[in-house]
Amino acid sequence: MNDTTSLPALPDRLSGNPRSPHHVEEIFQHEIGIRLNGKERFDVEEYCISEGWVKVTMNKALDRRGQPLLMTSKGTVEAFYR
Repeated sequence: MNDTTSLPALPDRLSGNPRSPHHVEEIFQHEIGIRLNGKERFDVEEYCISEGWVKVTMNKALDRRGQPLLMTSKGTVEAFYR
């Protein structure tokens, strides 16, 4: 069911924001998940495996440009396809 040979390789750093230089559109055509310190998360906005952090959106808080505020959590990061 999960054919990982046809899926693009997950990069070291990936962002869900289309305006970011770390956004890769073809990866978001598939469902991805993040494992932070052994716990699976599917609400991650941006991650970096080598630096060991993820950014998650705060509930309803927005910055002055109308973008959601992001909270950074650190730990062991693993990215995978669902």
